[in-house]
Amino acid sequence: MSGSSAPIISDIAAVAEVAIAVGLVMGMFAVRRGHLRLHMYLQSSLVLVNLPIVLVWMVPQFVVNILPDLPGEIATPYYLLPTIMLFAGTAAELLGVYILLVAGTNRIPERFRFRNYKLWMRTELVLWCSVVLFGLSTYLSWYVLAAPAGS
Repeated sequence: MSGSSAPIISDIAAVAEVAIAVGLVMGMFAVRRGHLRLHMYLQSSLVLVNLPIVLVWMVPQFVVNILPDLPGEIATPYYLLPTIMLFAGTAAELLGVYILLVAGTNRIPERFRFRNYKLWMRTELVLWCSVVLFGLSTYLSWYVLAAPAGS
C-alpha cells in the first residue's frame, strides 16, 4: 500500500483480510438468493483461510510488538487497537469455527447446537467486519500515520 512504512507481508495481510470480509458479505447475499451450497463453501473456506493468516502473522506480531508493553501502554492507539482486534478477532474466529462445526458436521452435541442460524451468522458477520475495521485502524496507526515524513 503506497504511502506506508509497512512490510509487504502487512500489506498482503491487510488486503487479504479486506478480501475475506468482502467474501463473507458476498456469501450472505448468496444465501439470500437461495444459493445455500455456494454460501456454505464460501463461508467455510474464508473462515479456514483466515486461520493461518492469524496464527502465522497476526498473533506473532502482537506477541512481539504489543504484549511486552501491556498493560502500561494500553491507552495509546498503537497498543489499544491491536489489543481490541486480538480479543474481537479471537471471538470471531472461534465463533466462525463453531458455526462451521454446527452447520456442517454432527460433532457438536445436540445440547450445544444453536437453532437460530441467522442470528449467529449475522452476529459473526458484524463481529468479523468490526475486526477488519480495527485491523485497518491498526494498520493506519502503525504504518501510515506513524510513517516518517518523506516516505
